Amino acid sequence: MTSEQKTAAPALSVEDVSVELGGFRVLNNVSFSTAAGTLVGVVGPNGAGKTTLFNIISGIIPNYEGRVLLHGADADRSKGALAYVPQRERVNWRFPLNVSEVVMLGRSQRIGLFRRPGKRDRDAVESSLRRVGLWEQRSALVAELSGGQRQRVFVARALVQEAEIILLDEAFSGVDVGSQEGLVSVLQELRDDGKVVLIATHDLTNLAQRFDEILCLNHHVCAFGPPETAFTQEVLEELYGSHGVEFVGRGTANGGG
Repeated sequence: MTSEQKTAAPALSVEDVSVELGGFRVLNNVSFSTAAGTLVGVVGPNGAGKTTLFNIISGIIPNYEGRVLLHGADADRSKGALAYVPQRERVNWRFPLNVSEVVMLGRSQRIGLFRRPGKRDRDAVESSLRRVGLWEQRSALVAELSGGQRQRVFVARALVQEAEIILLDEAFSGVDVGSQEGLVSVLQELRDDGKVVLIATHDLTNLAQRFDEILCLNHHVCAFGPPETAFTQEVLEELYGSHGVEFVGRGTANGGG
């Protein structure tokens, strides 16, 4: 983050967000804010509310207490400022679309219902696919790609959407280490371009190397800030209990979640 980005109004603010689903309070007074040009890791155990938080920020869950603000104003999600990459198991990979077609879906709000994609749209798709390293696979069916390649397809879709906030739910799940690092590299480039990127993850390794800030969530905010200050032994125990997680130090942990 540059000094200018740090002093600017937060690009994304979540203020006292609470929600009850199925008679259970999934999120309770969740608050945090982050500046443009920040890569945020969202960690916590299964059922902690990470996906619910992303669903609220993206507008999938419209009814909740609290506020979601973009640059200090109530979020207008109709303008494509937010892009959401869901968990892999929530996507129907059997849908027969190729890579370019899936990425072009990110232009739908700009193209509209009754206009065909133009040169600007096609150029945006090419530029995004080249940036994530998938231009040569543009005609391949998404169902035929590896897990890491599929994630990069959805990142490319977020790029053509020209979103300011990008949410990725369990982006590293089922992705080999090499593909993870390639994806992190792309996301860090987006961070450097001024995007806010939030990644929900169960992978507690290399947090300090991958993320600028960590949001530790277990229905409420247990900690938020730079990895070296937010991710402590005490916070780990609040997230996962005293069993199964061993804090190693310098933002790295091993164990279940």
